[in-house]
Amino acid sequence: MKYQLNQSKKGEETERRGNSKNFSHSSTPPLLCSFVLLPVTFFLVMGLAACGGKSPTNSQSNDASSSSEESNLTFFDVTLEQADEVGRPLWKVQAKKATYTQEKQIGQAENPYGELYQDGKAVYQIKAEQAEIKQDGKQLFLKGKILATDPSNGIVLQGNELEWRPQEDLLIVRNQLNGTHKQLQAVAQEARVKTREQRMEFSGGVVAKSADPQMQIRTEHLIWQIKEEKLIGDRPVQIDRYNNNQITDRGKGDAAEVNLKTKIAIIKQNAQLDLVDPPTQIASNSITWNMNSETVATNAPVRVFQRAENVTVTANRGEMKIPQKVVYLTGNVNAIGQRQQTLKSNQLTWYLDKKLLEAQGNIVYRQIDPPLNFTGETAVGNLQTENIVVKGGKSSGRVVTEIIPQESGLRN
Repeated sequence: MKYQLNQSKKGEETERRGNSKNFSHSSTPPLLCSFVLLPVTFFLVMGLAACGGKSPTNSQSNDASSSSEESNLTFFDVTLEQADEVGRPLWKVQAKKATYTQEKQIGQAENPYGELYQDGKAVYQIKAEQAEIKQDGKQLFLKGKILATDPSNGIVLQGNELEWRPQEDLLIVRNQLNGTHKQLQAVAQEARVKTREQRMEFSGGVVAKSADPQMQIRTEHLIWQIKEEKLIGDRPVQIDRYNNNQITDRGKGDAAEVNLKTKIAIIKQNAQLDLVDPPTQIASNSITWNMNSETVATNAPVRVFQRAENVTVTANRGEMKIPQKVVYLTGNVNAIGQRQQTLKSNQLTWYLDKKLLEAQGNIVYRQIDPPLNFTGETAVGNLQTENIVVKGGKSSGRVVTEIIPQESGLRN
């Protein structure tokens, strides 16, 4: 670890509570003081002595041993460096002025700036107006308004605390985190960055926004795979899709994965998608939402609810084309109207804007008032108004109609 001290401008001074004694050093050219594997407090004290200054008097040593007093050392043009066992840099922080408290082993630096290294390569550039700096040879801590920038991809992280653990390949920025990138903007309580993997984890009140597709994600934990351009939420998540800054669709689920490159979101576990136009809700255990083509698909059992008609349709799988307002459902299709009238079939095409159903295969239509049953091969009509036309198949051409008479009175 090295501290570079420029003594040609100003000397160092020691300030003590209740004691006005100072010790200074003769004016000498800038020197480089280097010590390895020693406590930070010892570095600084020995550094002052090694850079041409006088040794403290006995009375000063006795004062320094008092637990009630603190020693403040002020440095100018400071360089703080740390290397690994083979000499590769782990971090380098510079400041025009720094004040070091020996007892707390904390330095207050003005306008610090520097770089964090991984495998000898700079992975993040850091700077702040003012920061509290602490290091122990394995970790670097900064507190203050911190700005960290990844020069390789342009990610900028802002927060009030920064922690760099190079042996773990881990950068932590926390406390009112704000992250910006050309592809994504996010706020959270904390971000954990794996520089080698190009992987970032946001946690605590996460709100992430992307411009293309125009959407917003809310969750408590979000993983950003930067190279793959993927967002992964493993907690309950809400995805809002925007058009001209207005919400058009909203997806919810216990987990989700969003591919920012293909603009496809997969919502899993209690997945639900609410559309504004037409006002429709799609629910399934897994929903694939293509924001580019504006289609929704699921290969799992699905329920579609149309609010305007108050009609619910369930099936084994389904697909919807949002701009065309058409839903395609397949396998054990069952449509239910607001008066409990039902239409069962193998396949169903639902034109939401026309309020029209087209069903094929093993048609069974039932209504309660008046009580009627129809079976056939195809059906077309409006379930809400109970205006349904059922036709037979090509082979038989028959439609079976069952009229259920109502009871005239009560039985004893």
